[in-house]
Amino acid sequence: MAAGESKTERVPLTQTRILDAAMALADADGIAAFTMRRLADQLGVEAMSIYHHLPGKNAILDALAELVFVEIEAEVDGFGIPDADMPWVATVRARILGARRVMLLHRWMPGVMESRGVMTPTMVRYVDAIVGAMHAGGCSYDLVHHSLHALGSTMFGFSQELMLDSGTPSGEDLTLMRDFVPHLAAMLEEVVHDDPDSTLGWCDDQTEFEFGLDVLLEGLERRRVAETQPASVVGVGSGAGAIPSVGPNSTH
Repeated sequence: MAAGESKTERVPLTQTRILDAAMALADADGIAAFTMRRLADQLGVEAMSIYHHLPGKNAILDALAELVFVEIEAEVDGFGIPDADMPWVATVRARILGARRVMLLHRWMPGVMESRGVMTPTMVRYVDAIVGAMHAGGCSYDLVHHSLHALGSTMFGFSQELMLDSGTPSGEDLTLMRDFVPHLAAMLEEVVHDDPDSTLGWCDDQTEFEFGLDVLLEGLERRRVAETQPASVVGVGSGAGAIPSVGPNSTH
């Protein structure tokens, strides 16, 4: 080596460095374009060297899922259980919308959760915090259990796509639909999803997500009240026994 020439130091390959690069690659191009070869190219290493730190693509995806839920925990200011006098609906709604904000930063995450079916440690703690908040707010464990089934993926900040949510038909397709399924055609001609920045999938935009979330939470709160009060004082609609809206403009 010539005098004054310095040898460039190679950055050590670590699990953290691999996951940071994998997260950036997934965020930029989606999981469909994510391969071990592309990740190795991003890191400037041979693909086989990654396997010394993580055993394969699935292990990387599971690790990324854990990191996303670590971000969610930070976004919602932790998974603590609120005071008993804090309305559970407000707490759960805020946490779910916080989870959605993080999901919108990592739009590939819903697909990974659905395909991998893995519950990582922080993901389990997130669910535990939802259960704890509901129970602290007066929901029985039986109701909480039913609620988790009703909420489904909504609990994590996204809605699973319907089979019909494959795109807005137009032209000849829409003409054929008018003859075959006139009511669906009329609905699709009127309803337009035009907020791509808030959308996870084709139909899961922010408006649709919050509508569905609030319908679920309002119904679950009605069930909670029904468990603790005589049927004669549990009302619907208007009147003294009515359960108020739990949306962002409510005072409940």
